[in-house]
Amino acid sequence: MRYRLLNCFFVALLATGLPLAALSQLNDRLSSLYEQATEVSGLVTQYGQDVRAIEYFYGPMASSFGRGGGVSVHSPEQLARLEALNKEYLDQLQALDFNAFSIYGQVDYILLKRKIERSQEALAAEKSNYQKIVRRIPFADSIYVFEQLRRRGTTVDGEAIAGSLHGALQQLQQVHGALEKEEPIDAELADYAVGVVQDLKARLKNAFDFYNGYDPLFTWWVPEPYKALDTALQEYAKRIGSKSNAKPFDDGSNIGGKPIGREAFAKALLDDMIPYTPEELLKLADKEFAWCEAELLKASREMGFGDNWKAAQEKVKNSYVAPGKQPELIIKLYKDANDFIKANDLVTMPPLSEETWGMIMMTPEQQLVSPFFLGGRNIMVSYPTNTMSHDRKLMSMRGNNPYFSRGTVQHELVPGHHLQYFMNSRYKPYRAEAFRTPFWTEGWTLYWELLLYDLGFAKTPEERIGMLFWRMHRCARITFSIKYHLGEWTPQQCVDYLVERVGHEPSTAHGEVKRSFEANYGPLYQLAYLTGGLQMWSLKKELVDSGKMTYKAFHDRVIKENYLPIEMLRATLTDQKLSRDFKSSWKFYDFSN
Repeated sequence: MRYRLLNCFFVALLATGLPLAALSQLNDRLSSLYEQATEVSGLVTQYGQDVRAIEYFYGPMASSFGRGGGVSVHSPEQLARLEALNKEYLDQLQALDFNAFSIYGQVDYILLKRKIERSQEALAAEKSNYQKIVRRIPFADSIYVFEQLRRRGTTVDGEAIAGSLHGALQQLQQVHGALEKEEPIDAELADYAVGVVQDLKARLKNAFDFYNGYDPLFTWWVPEPYKALDTALQEYAKRIGSKSNAKPFDDGSNIGGKPIGREAFAKALLDDMIPYTPEELLKLADKEFAWCEAELLKASREMGFGDNWKAAQEKVKNSYVAPGKQPELIIKLYKDANDFIKANDLVTMPPLSEETWGMIMMTPEQQLVSPFFLGGRNIMVSYPTNTMSHDRKLMSMRGNNPYFSRGTVQHELVPGHHLQYFMNSRYKPYRAEAFRTPFWTEGWTLYWELLLYDLGFAKTPEERIGMLFWRMHRCARITFSIKYHLGEWTPQQCVDYLVERVGHEPSTAHGEVKRSFEANYGPLYQLAYLTGGLQMWSLKKELVDSGKMTYKAFHDRVIKENYLPIEMLRATLTDQKLSRDFKSSWKFYDFSN
């Protein structure tokens, strides 16, 4: 199937009488086009930009320079327009000759179709929720109509607008009063209703700001009724929130978040092409954790601590460098990993990617939720500053010791997130926005931790303990994130698990759990590290261990495909036969060993 269209074109060119060398060169150049685009990539880009245009134009338009913010809820008009757009693109996809595409085009087709179908599901759910709360917002139409006039700067009657807003205020006051006598509202529906009211408040402000001070009669009539309605909307949103039947919870950890439940969690796994149940992933985590403990015992015995691997880990923790010396350590660890990767000819590292990574120091505030390195274009250094308490300084230094850091510098830099960023911006960049998934983001970098350990990058027992700390941590992330979202563990239980079973410092464990549940991460993000890494590992066994590809060829192909669910990456690399209604089924983990 691969290159079918190009090969047909190449055969046709043979009839032109061009020299074979020229034809071969032309064929190579045509083939290389698939590094940047596919038969469907144009539609992927167009769909994304069309959605963005609708979200902006039909949303609370920004007041300056035509830039809008993110959209959390939609107006009925917006919902209808997005549904119409989705149907238009699904019809376009259905009319395409799927079987004539290269494997690259088929993968883009499948992922775009799934993306649109997931959007349709989300829009239908939101429409249903809107109908359930519409009686609580009888004033909404007055605001929506005013906002529609503002979009193209339609001249308005200031007196009429003032009357409309005053009428909306009276309607709001009526439903606000009635709300006092009602039973508690379903927590999810209450959250949505609060979002709608806040969205209406933003739309009202945007429309008001456009005319106020510019249109004399508007400026004379409208400010007072606007201010009254704006204040009432804020109070109404708070009151709806207070009627939620969500049970207040405080386990003493000062960590927030919202478990999503088993049904939503299982659906999220299938949406990301992970055909395993939450319970199966918990079993996977336990199996991998047991392997780590067995490896730790070997290292502990070599260090003279017998089976007390926690004592060996304590010695490793206390190897931290002096204040001010962490950047020097990072440079050394980067060079160690870089030299090892080059010596084993594992991946192509463009010289510019090696030249252009930088270093940033994290603030004490950032370190509360990011107690270890972060990375991307740069590596962000987590190490004590002068404003921290004595205990926090020591915990940060112990948690960022040289041996723990050995397994993470390359995760953040090259060939990890920095190389990822570098290559993703140069090969099929449309996929990074359209098909983003943490199983690719963190799976690629975690896979390199697995690979380097397997190839002997950790030479001493101390180095092995350092790398195994992170491997156990990724097992623990699967466990605590699933148990939290299934409602089985509290945040504090998650913190305790990291301290007692993995060997975290209390402050670093708290920061990791707080970041997991309060930061802008989806519910699958924490389990995506090891799960995605094991998907990559399984694919490596299939293609590299079998002798079909070299390490370098495999890694170069993978990184140039950009963001994909790993199952779709596998389909690309193995030239799998696909159908337009592809369903996820790849079982990448062997529970029998």
